[in-house]
Amino acid sequence: MTLFGPINIFAVAMLQEAEGGKGFFEIIFSGGIVGILIIILLLTLSILSAYLVIDHLLTVRRKDLMPNGLGESVRQSLMNGNVADAQTACRENPSFLSFVLMHGISELEFGWNSVEKSVEEALAEQSARLFRKIEYLSVIGNIAPMVGLLGTVIGMIVAFQNVASTQGTASAPQLAEGIYQALVTTVGGLIVAIPSIGAFAVFRNRIDQLVAEAAFQAQHVFSPLRRKAKRPAQK
Repeated sequence: MTLFGPINIFAVAMLQEAEGGKGFFEIIFSGGIVGILIIILLLTLSILSAYLVIDHLLTVRRKDLMPNGLGESVRQSLMNGNVADAQTACRENPSFLSFVLMHGISELEFGWNSVEKSVEEALAEQSARLFRKIEYLSVIGNIAPMVGLLGTVIGMIVAFQNVASTQGTASAPQLAEGIYQALVTTVGGLIVAIPSIGAFAVFRNRIDQLVAEAAFQAQHVFSPLRRKAKRPAQK
């Protein structure tokens, strides 16, 4: 959707040109090199947004971040005292969850408090990494309308320049040129921005959910150690 929005605008404009109207590219070129750069920038942002959405759909997935059975496998190994087997299971399944569990396992000899702190730090580090990854969608969603607004300003400048050059006798078609250019760039910016911001919100919520699930699994894995640490206090 993000990728084909500006392309659809081009298709409509080309159809208008074929029907005898003033061509889209002719109007854009009337804004000079700046107008051309704005359209190129909007297309670039559109392609980047589409690439990021596809990439996140393929990588921000539960089965990749939290492999099935990994948490239970590590828990059983730790309950049996096989720390080496638990570490091997994590190394064989590199993922968000295995990174968190490995940090906890590395602190086993120092007791529950150290394990808990290490797990929390690993969760914070990995969640920040995932959020940084999707932050680019938010950046595109904020930049695209500003680029469209720049095109709007340039289009209005073109319109008023026509008025000034004709000493106020500019015809409606002459004024419409600049206004058309302004509206095209504005629409292009919004078409890029709206899906980008929407996708950012979806991926942010998905990451929040997956981080919460990873925290729950980590607590489940190390729960025997936590209960063991609390027993003396209950006597």
